[in-house]
Amino acid sequence: MIEQFIFAWRSLSRKRGRTLLTVLGIVIGVASVTIIGNIAQCGSTALNTEMDSLGLSGLTISATASASLEQESLETIEACEQVEQAMPVMMQTGSVSARSQETDALLWGIDENANRIISLQVLYGRGLNHQDVVLQKKVCLIDEAFSQAAFGRSNSIGKTVSLLCGGVQETYTIIGIVKTGSGLLQSFIGSYIPSFIYLPYTSMQSSLGRNTFDQIAVRIQEGEDADEVGQTLASSLNRSTGIQDGYVSNNLVKQKDSLTNMLNILTLVLSAVGAVSLLVASLSIMTVMLVSVHERTREIGIKKAIGARKGKILLEFLWEALMISCIGAVLGAGIGTGLSFVGAAAFGVTLQARMDIALFAALFSILSGVIFGVYPAMKASSLQPIDALHTDS
Repeated sequence: MIEQFIFAWRSLSRKRGRTLLTVLGIVIGVASVTIIGNIAQCGSTALNTEMDSLGLSGLTISATASASLEQESLETIEACEQVEQAMPVMMQTGSVSARSQETDALLWGIDENANRIISLQVLYGRGLNHQDVVLQKKVCLIDEAFSQAAFGRSNSIGKTVSLLCGGVQETYTIIGIVKTGSGLLQSFIGSYIPSFIYLPYTSMQSSLGRNTFDQIAVRIQEGEDADEVGQTLASSLNRSTGIQDGYVSNNLVKQKDSLTNMLNILTLVLSAVGAVSLLVASLSIMTVMLVSVHERTREIGIKKAIGARKGKILLEFLWEALMISCIGAVLGAGIGTGLSFVGAAAFGVTLQARMDIALFAALFSILSGVIFGVYPAMKASSLQPIDALHTDS
């Protein structure tokens, strides 16, 4: 076996350029599948982490057209022992302007407990407190990108901005600067909703002329079943208001799972495309080896004439296919994993490398390479010594 390995290595070394190109095809195929798997893993991890930080490990309670969410509704929900934290949420599209800068914005009405429900990274200043909410203060938190654009610096605490909410234009004082795209989801939709503005929900209620909420975000106690708690909360609200089917709960864990499943399907499709490139690379092995058989016909004839058996010739060519496949697979898996870590570091994402996908791609490449190498090997081993020696090459 060692002898066949040495002959195979020498044969590949004689045609280095051709061998390198064949290996490169396998490297690209394995690396692409590995990178796709790692990108999907990064996306899945980031999505789950971000949704949890946004409170999407819990529930939202909404009212139907026949009901409404008010302060009494919030108190009813907070009284449930399965609830860890509840917060009224209001959301309104509007605009924010300061000096000569104006942009569309998504206005969030929240309370002082927002950090327990949603993801806010305060860079300068402070978040909302109880007094801001109770006194309906005209204060807000803006993102760093708008602060830079409007005031030329990140820290614009104490400056004022003009908010258009529900057709009412009012001046708000900036008390906090939050990191732009502090949430992954906000980063994705940032080009459509350039700025997030956070203000007391009571101030937004005053601007809109109503005392109801759009939703109530609920973080449930760890270990509780979200569906059961949601049904309990909806039933409690229905009983307290006397309205039948007036409230519905949304299990955001299921929505998170649906997004994760979509990401997995996308990964599968892209991996299948990468697998096609592996098959193409394996076909190139067969093509290169068929050319090698043609070029080495006289050599094969001489070997068989001096006693080389059919099995020995077969193994020699199979070793060539195996060596090309192994070299390409190992390099591809290594390069793909390395590039994945570099990309993750560049985007500030924690990578948990999918070594199972890298191993699968490598093994698939090796197996397909050997399979496609069988035909040229059998063709070489089946040559008759007399015919081979009389063949021009």
